[in-house]
Amino acid sequence: MLEIGPIAIVLIIVLGLAVSGIKVLKEYERGVIFRLGRMVAARGPGLIYVIPFIEKMERIELRTVTMDVPSQDVITRDNVSVKVNAVLYFRVLDPNRAVREVANYLFATSQLAQVTLRSICGQAELDQLLSERERINADLQRILDEQTDPWGIKVVLTEMKHIDLPEEMQRAMARQAEAERERRAKIILADGEFQASQKLQEAATVIAKEPMAMQLRFLQSLQEVAGDKNSTMVFPVPVDLLTPFLKKANEEDAT
Repeated sequence: MLEIGPIAIVLIIVLGLAVSGIKVLKEYERGVIFRLGRMVAARGPGLIYVIPFIEKMERIELRTVTMDVPSQDVITRDNVSVKVNAVLYFRVLDPNRAVREVANYLFATSQLAQVTLRSICGQAELDQLLSERERINADLQRILDEQTDPWGIKVVLTEMKHIDLPEEMQRAMARQAEAERERRAKIILADGEFQASQKLQEAATVIAKEPMAMQLRFLQSLQEVAGDKNSTMVFPVPVDLLTPFLKKANEEDAT
């Protein structure tokens, strides 16, 4: 039976410890190294070596993180209670600061996003939340980026996903939209009648200059009615229309 001497055992232990310090980091990972409690430069990607018992490594991802901001109860500036949720995109730029400056940077960023979302939405009115979402998203991103910059984190994008309105407010907005459509319809109808009246006034001016034009218009109307055999129309004949014919007949009798 093969016996292993003390020196061989020591060599195996030393070799195992030496091999245990070999680490492989992916392209999107960095290793934050603490040497006897003091932070040194981050390492990676690829093959790195961490001195056993002397150095300790913490892996940090540099990929963009997509974080869902839970729905928040918000009271707008015009005292409307709504629920707003959002989505946050951020990434770690400085791994050392992300570990050194804040405990659990993922949780800290999530809590900061929730507080900032309530604060920004609470400063706006309901109409602004619905119509100025791009501006509010830009304000959210700017404030979060400023707050997380000391942690070595870059906020890439912030977007509000959904605004949940109370049923009473939804019905009120529906009535408001219906009233707005009716108002626009009445304005369009009134504008059409005004334009038609202007055209009629211009036509009346032309007819007033040429008396025979009225007679021709009357005869044209009779022709249009005569073409419809399914109805009977009674036309009042003004005496003024017969005056030119009577004058002509008197002139012929006189000659």
